[in-house]
Amino acid sequence: MLDAHTAIEVRGLSKTFRTPRHHVHTLKERALHPLRKRQYDERTVLDAIEFDVMAGEFFGIVGRNGSGKSTLLKCLAGIYRADGGTISVAGRLAPFIELGVGFNPDLTAHDNVVLNAVMMGISPKQARDRFDEIMAFAELEEFVDLKLKNYSSGMQVRLAFAVMVQADADVLLIDEVLAVGDAAFQQKCFDVFYELRERGKTIVLVTHAMELVRQFCHRAMLISGGEIVSIGDPDEVGRRYLAENFKDRTAQVVDDDSAVIQLRELYTADAEDRPSNTIPHGGPLRIHAVFEAAEAIEAPGIALWIENEERVRVTSVGALENGAALGPIAKGERIEVIAEIANAFTSGRYFVGCSVTRGSIGADLLLYLDRAIEFYVFGGEAVHGLVSLGHWFEVKRERTGEVVG
Repeated sequence: MLDAHTAIEVRGLSKTFRTPRHHVHTLKERALHPLRKRQYDERTVLDAIEFDVMAGEFFGIVGRNGSGKSTLLKCLAGIYRADGGTISVAGRLAPFIELGVGFNPDLTAHDNVVLNAVMMGISPKQARDRFDEIMAFAELEEFVDLKLKNYSSGMQVRLAFAVMVQADADVLLIDEVLAVGDAAFQQKCFDVFYELRERGKTIVLVTHAMELVRQFCHRAMLISGGEIVSIGDPDEVGRRYLAENFKDRTAQVVDDDSAVIQLRELYTADAEDRPSNTIPHGGPLRIHAVFEAAEAIEAPGIALWIENEERVRVTSVGALENGAALGPIAKGERIEVIAEIANAFTSGRYFVGCSVTRGSIGADLLLYLDRAIEFYVFGGEAVHGLVSLGHWFEVKRERTGEVVG
């Protein structure tokens, strides 16, 4: 029995899919082997998971493709029947899971809106009364009489979302189909999210966009291999999600015996100096590079740099011999350089490159590696730029001769 503060309660939820090893494609094959025993491969998608979503909570579910998050959402919506466990939902539920589900391509927008609205608990009269409002929200007033098969995918997702908003359900289940819409419509959807959250609606959002999780969610849950890995703070769950996604990305190293100097190790680390390629915005970012000299190097110079996806070099650090950070490197000597940078980068993917030169002006290039490793920044503000700099912002208004701060 749900208490007054719980909207969704999941206990011991399990789901397994069976895939036949041998597929029968013709009637002849079935007739020739009527008693053949069919063998199946079983894949457990959800393995006895348990969690609660509180009333009025914006709850995010994240995970890699195939982790079980969309299957979980379909179990919550009643589209899939669970093999074990229980699901309890308080109040009316509206799923927005797959683009076009419930739409008939041979019917007009008007008929589809009425049918979908009724399936979401709205009476036929209410659906007809709200039709103009739905079409206005979807910005499809000019296409009322057009059959849905002639709608683009973006037009269909607008229509589906507009109907869902009108459902006024207590619990909303939303998969990441909003990515189909254009930027302007996505912003309109985000405005609706803010409004629904302020009204105390319970929303469960499945997404790969960690910025959406950070922006909207009160809590988040990470699923991997059908099991719950983490539930809690959206920033921490987002960090673990990115770490799982990119845990197999390894650094390039130079293994050339003929090279004057070789890169043996290159990695990024977090504030505790733990190797990691997912670095939270706002804290320190450390870069470790280990080199080994095959011969003596006089007047060496080492440079490390960071660039973004567009190959814009965001920053660089380094040491030249005349900067007193480096002296001559002996043959066979290993040196490690460590750079710590204030991580003001906005969220996204970045790359580290490195070079080693010889000579006071750095003209003799001994080693050059562009985009040797990559790392990911999460938790930064959504700003239009390369970095998020500390600043203050002030607005002044003048009313009837009086300055208002």
